[in-house]
Amino acid sequence: MRKGLLLLVAFALVLVTACSSDAGSSGTSSPAATAAALSPAASPQAGIGKPRVAFVYLGVPGDGGWTFEHDKGRLMMEKELGIKATFVENVPEGPDAERVFTELAEKNDVVIGTSFGYMDYMVNVAKKFPKVKFLHATGYKTAANLATYMGREYQSAYLVGMAAGRMTKNNKLGYVGAYPIPEVIYTINAFTLGAQSVNPNAEVSVVWSNTWYDPATERQAAISLLDKGVDVLAAYQDSPASIQAAAERSVWGIGNDSDMSRFAPDFYISNPMWNWGPYYVKTVKAVMDGTWKSESYWGPMKDGITDIAPFGKNVPQDVKDLVQKKKDEILGGSFEVFKGPISNQDGKEVVPAGQTMKDEDILNMTWFVKGIKGTIPK
Repeated sequence: MRKGLLLLVAFALVLVTACSSDAGSSGTSSPAATAAALSPAASPQAGIGKPRVAFVYLGVPGDGGWTFEHDKGRLMMEKELGIKATFVENVPEGPDAERVFTELAEKNDVVIGTSFGYMDYMVNVAKKFPKVKFLHATGYKTAANLATYMGREYQSAYLVGMAAGRMTKNNKLGYVGAYPIPEVIYTINAFTLGAQSVNPNAEVSVVWSNTWYDPATERQAAISLLDKGVDVLAAYQDSPASIQAAAERSVWGIGNDSDMSRFAPDFYISNPMWNWGPYYVKTVKAVMDGTWKSESYWGPMKDGITDIAPFGKNVPQDVKDLVQKKKDEILGGSFEVFKGPISNQDGKEVVPAGQTMKDEDILNMTWFVKGIKGTIPK
């Protein structure tokens, strides 16, 4: 998330190397292999016993979503590795970010940027500080001292979509999209496919907030869908504004990034959520051991980087059991979310039966699946 509007163009220009049609989400490394090809291989370096680590956050840990989960990951890393990290919050995705990264690189061994819009600024700073390790969430540009990381959240979205499809009474689901970029699009598509897998009559209406964290705007976007009569509402922003608006009308809500049940306990289903801690522990430990190397990591659910939040207190047990069974299939590698047949909004078959979408096609997704009402702005 927090990837900025350039993601759509970025992935269109920097395509990943082709994977086999059966690769799907079974691997633990990102498909962005071309990014690695642009950079020289990292040379062996000595370990750092107690590295100085700094995080850069787009928002604040108190957002209850994206930044909150990154901060939980930081705390886990501190506890398990016995180090103390620093962080700078509320850093916009603009030119001033380069100043922040420069100042942190002067004082730290590892610098972590948690938003896509930091990408070019981190690339610039990494060139100036070749001995500093840089980790960039959701980006696609790497260097010998700059790695990227992300998780396959669409697997989690499919599961909560299944729950939504079972719990709707009128087959009208709503989704407040953040920005019309591939990551959000493929997540909405996965959610819809999950809902349709248990309820072929389910339809998903989509509106865009063009925000990552703006409760007032997100609430209005949610209300526009509630006014259309949706009885399950999902959202892709960091704030709980959408599910709070849904709860006010006794409508089921699905949040994002972190367990948001406390914001609408009586009408909460679940939501995709992040668990960055294991990645931060593993990666910073590699720096400590001297085994770190640059990579583009796109981890599946089986790595633990993405999951679904605990179900709300009023979700029926049969729904929980249904979702758990499919989750076990995903974890075991026997189920792929984007395996055909899959058709687009116009009914044209995009993924033939028996074929699984390649990673680069998922990362460049700019179309909605059949059953979604809404448009994708150019």
